[in-house]
Amino acid sequence: PELFQEIIKQAQNYDEVILTYMERGTQIVITANAKGVQSKTSDVTTPILDTPKTAHIGNRAYLIKVGQADALLKEIGILSQDGKIKNDMIRKYNQIDHFVELIDKLLKELPQGDLVTVLDCGCGKSYLSFVLNFYLKNILKRPCQFIGLDYSETVIEASRKMAKNLAYHNMTFIQTDILAYTPDRPIDLVISLHACDTATDMALGLGIRTHAKAMVSVPCCQKELLGQIKYEPFAPIFKHGILKARMADALTDGLRALKLEACGYEVSVLEYISPLETPKNLMLRAVKTKAQNIAATAEYNTLKKLLGVSPAIDYYSEQIGEM
Repeated sequence: PELFQEIIKQAQNYDEVILTYMERGTQIVITANAKGVQSKTSDVTTPILDTPKTAHIGNRAYLIKVGQADALLKEIGILSQDGKIKNDMIRKYNQIDHFVELIDKLLKELPQGDLVTVLDCGCGKSYLSFVLNFYLKNILKRPCQFIGLDYSETVIEASRKMAKNLAYHNMTFIQTDILAYTPDRPIDLVISLHACDTATDMALGLGIRTHAKAMVSVPCCQKELLGQIKYEPFAPIFKHGILKARMADALTDGLRALKLEACGYEVSVLEYISPLETPKNLMLRAVKTKAQNIAATAEYNTLKKLLGVSPAIDYYSEQIGEM
């Protein structure tokens, strides 16, 4: 009885529920939605292996909660207009909430009492900025302002419209190239989600040269160093293109992390979401702790020379346009 009560309770959050279970060689699939309930029974002749999924609602303590954040979740498409979680948006909901969870400690350690300024580079539809805005204002009770940058006028206009609908007057969205932007105020946090290839370096470089207090980046499509890397001992491995590409991905993000350390940031590299969702699942999290790290700078320069590479982050982090 307790199991059934829990299933009924959780089902109320969805616009459709599909329940599958097996008993004595028979598989039963029950589908329920606003149109009614259907049941389908079939014989199982071979074992069915469940594919691990990250989709979950009942067993996760969400920071951005249904009920508390309904207006936000409806505006960004997580909830239907009748307040149900859309089945095809569960993973997106998990991802944005987990992002907040991973930087929660970082947010709480920003200087108390100060206005928190967040810069979203390559903001796209700005889901993360909207979610972080809600979390900072409504949960942590911190005054904050958000600046979103993207070269696409379409997504900038869409973000402006959503901000207006939510009455988020502390959000500004600017159509611009990241390289062309110079902030007119100190930046506390730079975020970048799946900025492709060197766009990630542009975002990190902007954070470095504006002395941002913290940076969080989920890189994507690391192609820049693939054609540069030359390391003779690895030649027997690099002859296999797919292995060279995967190693280039790891080296690209490794060098980015070391560059940030050299610039005085304490850096952690962690798994953002399950690799079952996407192989592009690493997060770089950096917090400014000192002006410069001499030892890390030496290690970074040695590695560049050893691998024969010139990472884009060096160019983008030069002190051009320094505040």
